[in-house]
Amino acid sequence: MEKTILLPHDFDLVLRPNMSLSRRGFFWLMVFFAAISIIVGGYFWSLGAWPVFGFFGLDIVLLYGAFRMNYRYGKRYETLSMVEQKLVFRQITAFGAARAWVFDPYWVRIKLERFGKDGEDIGALILSSHGKYVSVGAFLAPEERAGLAESLKLTLSDVRGDGLQSRGLGAGGVRLSA
Repeated sequence: MEKTILLPHDFDLVLRPNMSLSRRGFFWLMVFFAAISIIVGGYFWSLGAWPVFGFFGLDIVLLYGAFRMNYRYGKRYETLSMVEQKLVFRQITAFGAARAWVFDPYWVRIKLERFGKDGEDIGALILSSHGKYVSVGAFLAPEERAGLAESLKLTLSDVRGDGLQSRGLGAGGVRLSA
């Protein structure tokens, strides 16, 4: 069942990327990987192939660096909020730099790009108005972007006063379909 949710008129959403592994899980992964690398590398060293041990050490360092970079970029996030009858979108980078776009809810266009033969592949979610445009939630799963697009369209339609009944929705703005 598909469920589209009407957001309140003063909503404040925070969008964060999905993190694949917790800090504790990362610690245990590194312990396990390092132990295996040291054991196997030690075996090769005992056979006289000592350079292989160095490559196992390099693998440990590269894996650690890749996860640290992943955690660094996992700190980025985006916010979508309705403030004083304006739709405000903010992007905060992993390093703390912020950019903001302000849209009038009466003029903003919400476009969900679709690809493929029948439009089954979901692309970017784009907010645009008066020559300004920005991609929202690039790090979200395609289904999450589609759900966000529907909720935003429904909520902005309600803010504009287009009415929920004209869109085939009942009280509360929930559309259920099989």
